[in-house]
Amino acid sequence: MQETVVIIGGGAAGFFGAITCAEANPHLRVILLEKTTKLLSKVRVSGGGRCNVTHACFQSSAFSLHYPRGQKALKKLLPSFGAQDTVTWFENRGVKLKTEADGRMFPQSNSSETIVDCLVQSARKAGVEIRTGLGVNEIQVQEESPPQKKFALQLSNGESITASRILVATGGNPKPENYGWLLKLGHTIESPVPSLFTLNVPSSPFKDLQGVSVPKAKVKLTGQKLETEGPLLITHWGLSGPAVLRFSAWGAKVMHGLAYTGTALVNWVPDFTEDQVRQQILQQRQNSPRKTVFTNALFNLPNRLWQRLCELAEVPETVKWSELAGKAQNKLIELLLRTPFEVKGKTTFKEEFVTCGGIKLEDLHLERMESRLVPGLFFAGEVVDIDGITGGFNFQAAWTGGFLAGKAMAQAA
Repeated sequence: MQETVVIIGGGAAGFFGAITCAEANPHLRVILLEKTTKLLSKVRVSGGGRCNVTHACFQSSAFSLHYPRGQKALKKLLPSFGAQDTVTWFENRGVKLKTEADGRMFPQSNSSETIVDCLVQSARKAGVEIRTGLGVNEIQVQEESPPQKKFALQLSNGESITASRILVATGGNPKPENYGWLLKLGHTIESPVPSLFTLNVPSSPFKDLQGVSVPKAKVKLTGQKLETEGPLLITHWGLSGPAVLRFSAWGAKVMHGLAYTGTALVNWVPDFTEDQVRQQILQQRQNSPRKTVFTNALFNLPNRLWQRLCELAEVPETVKWSELAGKAQNKLIELLLRTPFEVKGKTTFKEEFVTCGGIKLEDLHLERMESRLVPGLFFAGEVVDIDGITGGFNFQAAWTGGFLAGKAMAQAA
């Protein structure tokens, strides 16, 4: 009798697990279930519709540093299937990737549909049965059944399927109650909270500067050790950009505990010490005494941003560098290094949100992504307590986990 393997979830990890399993063992019946009518929805929207497949960092130890949760686990797992393996996997299927200046890797087509088509076609070619609009209400473990019928899955349409192995790749969810069906199987859930979000600053004096960005800024939360660096974007609701998304990833639990409130300090000139900032201003006063402060931005800052900082420092529009008062100068230096933003809430970053939390890693045989509590039950992707910053790291965790689970499911007796 043909054994059945079921993959729950039609996202990146689910597809990768299904393809790996089906290609490694053609004798298995591999069924992929997706509760919605859309397959690979996050793949479609990632990277502004271009799909940030992975990151050009090919050493496992260095790559793993980009995961606020699951760093040690990924360091062990990436040698089995890392970024270079991902590049090769897609190239072998006709999809070449390109590397951008910041290390992010995209398909050369600049379209996520290239990745979606590759995954769907690879699954179909391997014989995976793809069924959409079907969720799983419950998994029952049938201890006395023969190995090929170990699990009974109750589907949302009333149907029941028996399977020898199951891969749960349902993604993350910030609502703890959505993990209830996994708790019934004895697993422990690390409390899920949102990650990769932008900061709401309702009283921001920079609101009207939406769209202004700097290539490098430092964001720090007062009273905490939380501090990140990178490109920063001013929005009409507050702050966004890679620096803020990293801030939200590393500070996901801290910010959740603070109900997404607090004071964020932005350093617009992180490459300069306070002494260097002061020295550059003094040098400007000596070299260009007759130029107006307002219209001569320093540190390569955007003019509109510089002028707003001058306004907040109470620097008159017409004052020249030689006339700049000491009080205004000190205030300007303070704002360059530590502009305060009163954070009150968060906003989901497009549709690329991530949930930190999920199945505890201690519950898994990591090298196989198999449950220690229920043999034959596997997990991959965001449902596991692993999450990374933006830049292709969350997809790589999905490819890695899906590959290891798929390989293990194919080999299981």
